[in-house]
Amino acid sequence: MQQIQTLQKVIDYIEERIKEEIDPKELANIAGYSPYHFYRLFNKHIGYPIMDYVLRRKLQYAIFELTTDKKIIEIALDYGFQTHAGFTKAFKRCFGCSPSLYKLHCPISHPLKPDLMKLQQKEVGGMILQPKMISKEAFWVAGKTFEVQLGNISYTRDAPAFWEDGGFNDGSIETALYTLLNPKKHGEYCFNINHDIDEKHFMFLFAVEYDQFTELPREMVKQEIPAAIYAVFRTPLVETNQFVSSIKGTWRYILEDWLPHSGYEVDENSYDFEYYDENCHHWEHKKIYMEIHLPVKRRGG
Repeated sequence: MQQIQTLQKVIDYIEERIKEEIDPKELANIAGYSPYHFYRLFNKHIGYPIMDYVLRRKLQYAIFELTTDKKIIEIALDYGFQTHAGFTKAFKRCFGCSPSLYKLHCPISHPLKPDLMKLQQKEVGGMILQPKMISKEAFWVAGKTFEVQLGNISYTRDAPAFWEDGGFNDGSIETALYTLLNPKKHGEYCFNINHDIDEKHFMFLFAVEYDQFTELPREMVKQEIPAAIYAVFRTPLVETNQFVSSIKGTWRYILEDWLPHSGYEVDENSYDFEYYDENCHHWEHKKIYMEIHLPVKRRGG
């Protein structure tokens, strides 16, 4: 508890000086630890090396300012980047695209101030970054459906608790999908395709991308996913034994914290989904993560 409170002081200090040059040794002094011990402690609890975290927070704030009339070079200079090229390089490394492209679908709200106590209570396993906003055309998936009866799934729209029950842990369903459907792209989608308001029952579809013009095996079903704007969240990097709780915690953060303050609402004309690719292969990586894609529209739009 005391460590979390100490780290919160550091987080608050960074937030208050987000446009200033930040010295990691000064952060260690604020925490009351040696630099070596502080860097290890910060990385353990936050999930990022200290200066990597500072960089990402600067970029998080810069994202919001991309929605204003400011030029990209002005924003870059405001947050301590010396050149447009340097800002763009850091931005691409963090968000996977250039600022000018990201600007088309920027989040319309300030990044939430991190609350470490809340994140710890949700068992998220680290820090959740402001989502990427992407526009995705309609696409087809195919796979197997499962009717699931679970209590209190209001915070886990796709009920990752099903993983805990052994639903997919043995890998047999994943193997069957790739053997029978031979998708061009690796990655599994997990959907709740039942839009009925029922917190105890839903239809779970575990699927891969599907070419609708190919023959569909009898035991598989296909589903068209409508075009939508998605807020894409990445769960924190965690060890395998924390993976399910991290997914649950991230869903809780999205629905309880991010969504009410975001200026968006869920677009019920499409489907939210969880996306799993090679980054969640625990046999390849010491720490793993996945993505949650939430279809959104501007509130009141």
